[in-house]
Order: sequence, then structure tokens, then C-alpha cells
Amino acid sequence: MPAGGRAKLAVRLAFASRKKANDMAEILESAGPRVDKAALETSIGILRQRFGDRLQTGQAIREQHGNNLTWLPNQPPDAVIFVESQDEVRQVVEVARTHRVPIIPFGAGTSLEGHINAPRGGLSLDFSRMNRVLAVNERDLDCVVEPGVSRKQINDYLRDKGLFFPVDPGAEEATLGGMAATRASGTNATRYGTMRENVLNVTAVMADGSVVKTAQRARKSAAGYDLTKLLVGSEGTLGIITELTVRLYGIPEKILSAVCTFQSLEGACNTVIQSLQLGLGVARMEIVDPMTIMAVNVHSKLTLDEKPTLFLEFHGTEAGARDQVEHFKAIADAEGAIRFDWAESEEERRRLWKARHDAYWAMKTTWPGKDVLATDVCVPISHLAECVLETEQDVKSLGLIAPIVGHAGDGNFHTQPVFDRTNPEEVARVETFLKRLSERAIRMEGTCTGEHGVGQGKMKYLKGELGEGLAVMRAIKTALDPLNIFNPGKIIPAA
Repeated sequence: MPAGGRAKLAVRLAFASRKKANDMAEILESAGPRVDKAALETSIGILRQRFGDRLQTGQAIREQHGNNLTWLPNQPPDAVIFVESQDEVRQVVEVARTHRVPIIPFGAGTSLEGHINAPRGGLSLDFSRMNRVLAVNERDLDCVVEPGVSRKQINDYLRDKGLFFPVDPGAEEATLGGMAATRASGTNATRYGTMRENVLNVTAVMADGSVVKTAQRARKSAAGYDLTKLLVGSEGTLGIITELTVRLYGIPEKILSAVCTFQSLEGACNTVIQSLQLGLGVARMEIVDPMTIMAVNVHSKLTLDEKPTLFLEFHGTEAGARDQVEHFKAIADAEGAIRFDWAESEEERRRLWKARHDAYWAMKTTWPGKDVLATDVCVPISHLAECVLETEQDVKSLGLIAPIVGHAGDGNFHTQPVFDRTNPEEVARVETFLKRLSERAIRMEGTCTGEHGVGQGKMKYLKGELGEGLAVMRAIKTALDPLNIFNPGKIIPAA
């Protein structure tokens, strides 16, 4: 390599190293000091006697449990423990509390905002072995599961009963415990809601070692504070979920999937808004921009038109689903729809939705060697077109590649900047874009994150979004976890 090239590379790597150091400093400030080495060694020694080879300290497995899909540094725990029961979780908490050692819950390991990092070190609790379906109450349309049960597992289990669990974040192996902890959402939220609406109660081990059940199985209650919703979305910072009861739904008589192509993103967004205002029972409405369509075509070997597109799904009776389709098509035609195709067979529907869910990996395939950063915001549906169009213009003005895809039916959309993290100029433009995106959503009475969660990556925007509500959140965290051992350095920024 020429001397000039080596010098430029050195500057880029130095910049990336400084950025990583700055990110680390901010995170450590919120997390607190690293765990005391002697206390850590004592705790690991005690727990090794109880868990044997289910406690692992190898470098590879620790790094796996600190991996994330962001540009945040990998901050591995000091040990990984594979727990198999609620009592074992409680035992770990007792030891951790005594020696002030952090605990980081770990589900499937998908982390878009650094939720599973261990900035202070500590213990990662892996729930993959707590994966039993404990009860299915068919007449009440709910079931009780351990946190390691995956979305695919529960739906395979329920299929013969004519039931399903609807929350679909796009990762079949996502665990229900992790989905509850991050208040996950997904493609079905338009009709069925998010984890917030679909978790009836949880059982959790608290930082003092007590075991709390947040509610009974009744569909509604006015009995005191809503502890279920307090823990759903708390990202493991207030309690460790060991059991949860979730809502179920009957599998629809008829499911129709469709792809609708538009002249403009604005036309697609306006169609979504009018469909909701008309009260059409569309289960899924996903907006996909031309750049994403191009990547999806390459990755999934499809031949979709590279235009603004809505991916749709209609649930209902045979007559009802077709009636919805006709009403939707009339709205879409008036907003500049170019083409409307539907898929009725399960094979066709699965292929279509797999292509949508694989959008992130499609970016990686289309731009090999580049980093892809997934981020999300959510705005009131009336601001969706405005926010998407402003974001599209911002992408162009900054000279970025940042495809847009999202759950248009609830105002939630994602952008996925493609960049070289060793290039300081590109990194600076991406950081500018991310800041503008979150602030734009908040300005439009929305949120900096609709479903990815706060973790480490979105802490800086909470004050602007919640104001004094952030102080209330900090007070709750201090009251329930005074030693700050539950997933420290997440959600709550340093005071």
C-alpha cells in the first residue's frame, strides 16, 4: 500500500478507535464502575459449585453473549450461566446481590441497541433451557410459558389447536421473554398490537431476591398499579422475567397476502392512513422503499418492481377478507397505485413475508463488506407521510445509502444506513442522520424508538422525549434495584 494510503487508513482507524472510546466512556458513566474483581471471582466460585459446566467463562461464549447488531463495542460478561428454573435464577440473584455483581438476561441474542452488553462485566443469564410451554388455556385464549420459548416454537405447538400468537418481530427464534423485556412489536401490530397489549402477566425475580407475579389471568383489572406494563419493556433493568402469560388468537379462516406498488412514497403512506381511517381490518401493512425492493430482489431472487411498495395481509372470513381487499384496492388506485398482486397459497405468503423479514440481510448481501445499522422511530399515523418524506430528503442531502422499511400501519418505520465504519466522514454523516431522525420523530409527537428499545444506543434522546418523566423512571430504578445490578448502563442515562 502506498504511504499516503497507509496514512489515510491510520487516520480512519484512529478515528474509529476514538469513537469507540467515547462511546465506551458514555456507557460506563451510566453503568457505573466495573465490578470488583475479588467480588466477581468469589461469586463465580460459589456459582460454579452450584451450576458446574452450566457456568462458562470461555472467551468465545462470553463474546457471543455480548454481541449486537450496532456499532456499539462488544462488551462481554465475565461468565455465562445457563439457568433451568426460576429457583436457579433466584439463587444467582442472591449471590449477585451479596457481592454486587451485575446480571444481564439473555434470550436469543438479537440486540439492536446494545441491550445484552455488559459494560460493568458480570453474569449473563442464558434462558435457552427455560423453554417449556407450561399451560394452554384454549377457552380463555391464553397460554403460560417460560421466557426461553421462541415465537416459532409456541406457534408450532399451537397450530393443531387452531390458535396462534401474533406478535412477529421478524425473527422466528426471538424468545417471548426477550420480546416482553424489550416490548417488541412487528408486522402484525396493526391488527393485534404489540407485546404491551399481549402480555397478561409476568412472574419475575426482583433485585432483592423476591419473586413477584404482576397480575392474574383476567383480561382486565383495576387492582392497583399496572406492574405488568412496568416490567414489559424494562429491558431487564427492574426484574428478571421467569414466566409469562400471553394472549392467543384463533387462526383466521382466510389469509390473503398482497403486494401493491405506487408511484410515490407519499401515495403509499396516504393509502395506509385512509385504510385505517376507514376501519379496514388489515393485519399487516409494511412500507418498503425502492432501494429496499432492489436489495430484496437480489437477496430473495424476486422480481418486484423497484417502486415504493406496500406488503399487505388481510385476515378474516372468506368473504370478509376479499371485501377488505376490494376496499383497499379502491383507496390505493386513487393514491397512484401502479400494480396490485396477491398471494393466496401458504407457500407464496411465506416466501413473500420471508423476503420482507430478510430485508436487513438483503442489505448485507447487496452491499458486501459494508456495515448496516438498523434503527427505528415511530410517529402518530397522521405524521407518517411527512416524517418518511423528510427522512428520505435527509438521506439524499447527506449523500447516504439508507433504505427505508417499516410497519406503516402503526406509524413505525426503520432506516438502515449502509456505511464504512472505518471512514470518519461516513460515520459523521450517519451520526448526524441518526440524531436528526430521532429528533424529527420527537418533534412530530413520536418516539425515538417504536420497537427496538433503548438499550445503550437511544439513551441520549430520552430527556428530549420524556422530559421530567425520565426522573420518575430513574426513581423507580433506584427503588427497585438500589445496587444497580440489573442490566446496568441501559435505558437510564447518568444523572
